[in-house]
Amino acid sequence: MKKPWLVRAAGAVALSIVCSALFSAAPAGALKQAAPDYLCNDSHFHLTNYVQEGPTIQQFLAIMGDKVGRVALFGIPLQQMWSARVTGDIAPKYYLDSDEDLYYYSFTDAYIAMQYRSLTPEQQARFDPMITGFNPADMYAADHIRRVLETFPDVFSGIGEFTIHKEFVSSKIAGNVASLTDPALDRLLDFAGEVGLIALIHNDISMPFPKPEQAMVYVEQMRDLLRRHPSTTIIWAHGGVGRIIQPLHDHIAILEPILDDPAFSHVYFDISWDQVAKYIVASRETVKRTAAAMDRHPDRFLFGTDEVAPPNQAAYLKVYYQYEPLWKALKPETSRKVRKENYERLFDAARIKVRAWELKHVGHGPTS
Repeated sequence: MKKPWLVRAAGAVALSIVCSALFSAAPAGALKQAAPDYLCNDSHFHLTNYVQEGPTIQQFLAIMGDKVGRVALFGIPLQQMWSARVTGDIAPKYYLDSDEDLYYYSFTDAYIAMQYRSLTPEQQARFDPMITGFNPADMYAADHIRRVLETFPDVFSGIGEFTIHKEFVSSKIAGNVASLTDPALDRLLDFAGEVGLIALIHNDISMPFPKPEQAMVYVEQMRDLLRRHPSTTIIWAHGGVGRIIQPLHDHIAILEPILDDPAFSHVYFDISWDQVAKYIVASRETVKRTAAAMDRHPDRFLFGTDEVAPPNQAAYLKVYYQYEPLWKALKPETSRKVRKENYERLFDAARIKVRAWELKHVGHGPTS
């Protein structure tokens, strides 16, 4: 006899497939009447900070309001250690606030799952939770992801944001440094591809203050990694740019071989983080060049905020409005895709694939 949750899950998967077909055939006007005309969807959002604090998901829903439609929801997989020997009574809140280690905090996945489950089905439809509480240098990382899916079925759509190389962060993480050439990362991405999970990876495009011969090391390693995992949908966060990792000379020309090559059709870029926006909107020329690349490849970019536990809507939408020159420079169709439609296409597909994998492999259902 089939378990009741399996029957419900089968119905949910079938319904999602039918709905997907109906939506693809529905006129654009009909869809607009069915939902608010949001400014954007958010492919990159941290509900909690580096000491696992932040708004509740109900508070964040109020912050989203009628401005943001859907959000890829995750915490931060790293906890900043508070050492009285180092900072005394001053409690660090960010990775730059202390010289002490960061360490992986796996409970973040359970917290995100329970926050999500506290919502009504209608509210849940606005979120795509992501698994982040794993060490990508650990061969057991894929097993952690499997356990999370088994414990919290019908919740997660992807993994990440997780970090391989990131300026001041990588060297602060206790244990072995993650690497793009590590078999543990390959095992992780293979499993993500099998399940249908989107993988959101932070990897700087270069080292901080690189010597000329070092500038392209991570670019080449990242291309090799992407080439090894054609069945996994991968979003390269920030296009490889960071706080001190400035765009390499002719940055777009470095990314375009990935955008142009059909072998990398599974690879996308998000433009999240105010640190990235500052480079893109730095001048008319940088806006023009970025907009031209996006217009050539309108299906390959996603907007995200990369906001961390924002206190209010103004703080949350800061990056969106920072990009105003870019939105004006893009073709209207490209702007819609980057702000909304690419997110919906990728995460709708992930929901269907992951739910189908769970239906086949998970031996028990949701507890609520």
